[in-house]
Amino acid sequence: MRITISQIKEMKEKGEKITMLTAYDYATARIVDEVGIPMILVGDSLGMVVLGYESTIPVTIAEMLHHTKAVVRGTKNALIVGDMPFMTYHTSVDEALRNAARFIQEAGAQAIKLEGGVTVADKVKRIVECGIPVMGHLGLTPQSINQLGGYKVQGRTSQAAAKLLADAKALEEAGAFAVVLETVPAPLATLISQKIAIPTIGIGAGAGCDGQVQVIHDILGLSNRAPKHAKQYAKLTDIIKNAVSEYYSEVKAGSFPTDKQSFSMDESILAELKAK
Repeated sequence: MRITISQIKEMKEKGEKITMLTAYDYATARIVDEVGIPMILVGDSLGMVVLGYESTIPVTIAEMLHHTKAVVRGTKNALIVGDMPFMTYHTSVDEALRNAARFIQEAGAQAIKLEGGVTVADKVKRIVECGIPVMGHLGLTPQSINQLGGYKVQGRTSQAAAKLLADAKALEEAGAFAVVLETVPAPLATLISQKIAIPTIGIGAGAGCDGQVQVIHDILGLSNRAPKHAKQYAKLTDIIKNAVSEYYSEVKAGSFPTDKQSFSMDESILAELKAK
């Protein structure tokens, strides 16, 4: 039985911290699910960490659906949130609803995430009215990186801080079940968390949020350069490089494969073939 949005909301009510991680493939999702992480985000960050794009902007809905399907197949318990990519919910409410439905109907996700506050509230409201749970995303919104002028902390001025609070309230009123706060000053994120009843999920927003999300490649040491808000819990790049290097050396030296990794056959059949 998968985690529901009601259970996620109850975690905030009980003061229980919410843990969320990204995953983009079957094998990784299976491991994350087995650990007990309650929410998995199939983020459009896959554009950078999996597909090699310079930003999230080139990511298509076809790519997102493809990876979301894989994550759903690898999980049994976690609530799977599919990230709606750039320009799939911006032009109209109808388009936003149609694309959101694809994540649920085609990919098997249980919720979708989109960026923005007041400007997308009407779309959030309509999507929720049609039975699709929505997670909001405020602060550093990567799909707006060209408008923001780079990956910068958001909400440091009084005007910007007030806007973030207003956006969070607008998402709550529109029916969002949670909101990601990315790269926001910790005191502001704490205040927003206190001002709205739905859970806040921080990434670079301090410990005052109701939960935390991280890109799994960052915490596993698979990224070229981990951001300030991430902590490396392992250094898999070094482990993988050592394993690949050892494999390379053994193949070159002829010491792999051995009889242990090989298969035998009936010697009489082999003798017949040699005699021909």
